[in-house]
Amino acid sequence: MRRLRPPIALALVLITIVSLFTAGCGQGKSDETPQGEEKLKVAFVYIGSPGDAGWTYAHDQGRKYLEEKLPYVETEVVESVPEADSERVIEQLAAKGNKIIFTTSFGYMDPTIRVAKKYPDVVFLHCSGYKTDENVGTYFGRMYQARYLSGLVAGKATKTNIIGYVAAHPIPEVIRGINAFTLGVRKVNPQAKVKVIWTNTWFDPVREKEVANTLLDAGADVIAQHQDTPGPQQAAQERGKLSIGYNSDMSALAPRAVMTSAVWNWGPYYVRTVEAVKNGTWKPEQYWGPMSDGIVDLAPFGPMVPEETKQLVEAEKQKILKGEWDVFTGPIKDQNGTVVVPEGRRMTDKEMLEMSWFVEGVEGTIPKS
Repeated sequence: MRRLRPPIALALVLITIVSLFTAGCGQGKSDETPQGEEKLKVAFVYIGSPGDAGWTYAHDQGRKYLEEKLPYVETEVVESVPEADSERVIEQLAAKGNKIIFTTSFGYMDPTIRVAKKYPDVVFLHCSGYKTDENVGTYFGRMYQARYLSGLVAGKATKTNIIGYVAAHPIPEVIRGINAFTLGVRKVNPQAKVKVIWTNTWFDPVREKEVANTLLDAGADVIAQHQDTPGPQQAAQERGKLSIGYNSDMSALAPRAVMTSAVWNWGPYYVRTVEAVKNGTWKPEQYWGPMSDGIVDLAPFGPMVPEETKQLVEAEKQKILKGEWDVFTGPIKDQNGTVVVPEGRRMTDKEMLEMSWFVEGVEGTIPKS
């Protein structure tokens, strides 16, 4: 997967904007490494640039957190790596002496596995995939939990009962997010519909914004997304409508539109993983962290979100954090109104990870691969 490069000028604008908003927020890093201890080299492969203000930006914030918390770590980054070229880049990083390599896009999965076989003494962590090996683990978070909570906010806010969803690729990860969001919307507003249009891209600000405008033209007054840039958020703001961001807190880039964002917090996971590798306790696993681990969350609410909505979201969030309930617990109907998850039954992880159908309330189709 992930992503087409935007026009250079637009990319530079995004990078400049994000830099302005983040420059004052950086945290200092200790430059002291214990005497005589060699730096541990850790590499990251990015599908885009941290200037996307989304997916790659969130990973890069996690990388910076890692360097800040573990002064013995030295990181290396390769940005904007096409999936077709990723095996070469991953192998170069391993050959250069990096002992841990994080590959941060689904489409890097098979290249990561192939390179790992050639470098058994290097630990590889692949984000959002499902294949492991003796020296390869996968990592992701239960973003569907934050998606559900953001759906509550959207369902309360819509006046037209049409919510637009700018969706990337029709894979289980994205479908699961749309469904969780829609379950949240429909819990507070059973009349609302979530209208989905696919972009078949991860990172294309122009295309993402165009699709958002198409959804706004169709009557949507709230825009949500599974995309890497704030293009859909900016489209909503320009039209005087509301939005739900993704990946990072996008409120700075569309402050009059963004009610909240479903966000990633990769830093603590990166620290735990690197420490485990260094201490010799790391084992390959398929990590799928819940909201209680802190890997996913909601960004602060915008001023347009009523106190009643905030209290509702907090109550639902506490049920998730305490493990009392999870999003995909029945009864759940599909688009045709057929009950696919009976009352009281919770979907298994396998079922959620392979999700290929829409819940009731979604308007749109899933293209056949």
